[in-house]
Amino acid sequence: MSADLTWLKETPVAHRGYHDMNKAVWENTLSAFSRAVEAGFAIECDIQLSADSVPMVFHDHDLQRLCGIAGEVRERMANELQALSVGGTNDRIPTLKQMLALVKGQVPIVIELKGIDAEQDDGFIESVLEVLEAYEGPLALMSFDYHLLRALKAAHCPYPVGLTAMGTKPEEFFAHDEAMQLGLDFISYHYADLPNSFVSGQRARGVTVITWTVRDENARAHTYTHADQMTFEGFDPRESKASAA
Repeated sequence: MSADLTWLKETPVAHRGYHDMNKAVWENTLSAFSRAVEAGFAIECDIQLSADSVPMVFHDHDLQRLCGIAGEVRERMANELQALSVGGTNDRIPTLKQMLALVKGQVPIVIELKGIDAEQDDGFIESVLEVLEAYEGPLALMSFDYHLLRALKAAHCPYPVGLTAMGTKPEEFFAHDEAMQLGLDFISYHYADLPNSFVSGQRARGVTVITWTVRDENARAHTYTHADQMTFEGFDPRESKASAA
């Protein structure tokens, strides 16, 4: 593959930042990202668009689980979203720009784009790439959504682009293969669906594969048998590794 993804293999990736399973430090918050930087972990985060096309760091399409209120992220302006508490904490929903200003290239970032459909996602890629333009540091983009991956490649995205995926059925592998034919650089795959012929075939071609979402030692061991690196949450890989040694 053309992209050098050595950095993606080197460091465990903290799922939605290094949170504590939403007890005190919540997912996709500046506190979770600060904690990841301090620990030296790479960061995975999710991006949704606000109503005024500002990339916001937030996983769900709706606000109920994380903010305790009804409504869609896409229906609110960025300044409204930035005023909302995440989990009743002092953290507010951050913009991608705020998150990048915090990380400043200190650890790698893997950004997952959360799409809806081609029509509603019109301009999504352009908004994200505009914010990323001046960023310096290891960074990659990925998505489950074929239309977003296609748009990233059509926009000549200067960063590595990856497929987020899962599944064990031939028809799922066919769809994944179709996405890889766009010229993608890496794969983020559900660890419990490994090994399989699709991922094994891509690894044989030299494609970097990371997994999601590892929450215990068994899943970690499974990842390192069948993939290059893990996206994890709920434990400290440094302590677990020490205790297992």
